Amino acid sequence: MKNLALHIIAILLLFGCGNKTQEPTKEEAVEKTEVMTETITKPLLRHVVLFKFKDTSTEEDVAQVQEAFNGLPSKISEIKGYEWGLNNSPENLNKGLTHCYFLTFTSEADRDAYLIHPDHKAFGEVAGPHIDDVLVVDYWTN
Repeated sequence: MKNLALHIIAILLLFGCGNKTQEPTKEEAVEKTEVMTETITKPLLRHVVLFKFKDTSTEEDVAQVQEAFNGLPSKISEIKGYEWGLNNSPENLNKGLTHCYFLTFTSEADRDAYLIHPDHKAFGEVAGPHIDDVLVVDYWTN
């Protein structure tokens, strides 16, 4: 009986150890990161837009501007990547800029086509009356 109990404990330990997920070593993690980043073959052009809305703009006005901006990637093929979000920094250094839009282009020509695109111009008509301040920064990734 004692031997049976020892065998059962040994089997449980063996199976328990076999199911444990092993954490990757630092070298494996770096190697995986390098493999993942190798898929980027050339620099990308980032277009960052930050908005400060007027105090007189309602929540509905802001939502309308958000919806209009969020619709641009489906209308303008030159936009290769898009994301947006609201400021949540605890540093309080945003100078009233609350909404961040982050667009990716593969060339300056694509960015320039976006800037004069009729759907971008139409967006400006929607947003313009509600924007108190805007900051735009474009840069090439390194």
